[in-house]
Amino acid sequence: MSDRPQYLSKSSTQTLREGLAEYYAFNPHVTPPQTQPSEFAQILLAHDVGHVIYGCDTGMYDELKILPLFWWTSESTFQKFREMRKTNKPVIDVMYNDMTREKGVFWLYGEVIKVLPLLILELISIWFKTRNRQNRVPFLDFEPMLDRSLLDIRQEFDLLPLMK
Repeated sequence: MSDRPQYLSKSSTQTLREGLAEYYAFNPHVTPPQTQPSEFAQILLAHDVGHVIYGCDTGMYDELKILPLFWWTSESTFQKFREMRKTNKPVIDVMYNDMTREKGVFWLYGEVIKVLPLLILELISIWFKTRNRQNRVPFLDFEPMLDRSLLDIRQEFDLLPLMK
């Protein structure tokens, strides 16, 4: 295993399935969706798929970046996210607990405060690039894309300009 996962590369030709397997191999601390009740395992899996499609790691910077990416470029808009949060609150709790399990709540908020100023400019740039977007990345219905290359998916949904 190399130091940097291939799925993080903007031009990765891995399939989404391969990238997802690599994501789990590089991130053993992530809660495996199959260990969770089915009512929200699919949302956890969709979130993990998003990490792979958008080329985001699990550091605080990318964790804070991925939600707006979902809202602005996928079928999981902010409004749909709010609806999901109401009916699937355990998903949010699991993700929150994953982040605070080892280091605690004060660490989490300290990291957010450290990273947010660095992220703001990138989020503003992404927002301008994604306004009025029509072609949205599937959120829960990603299975048809599993055997497609990440580069192909990123090109189809015009994600390359949003990646570093």
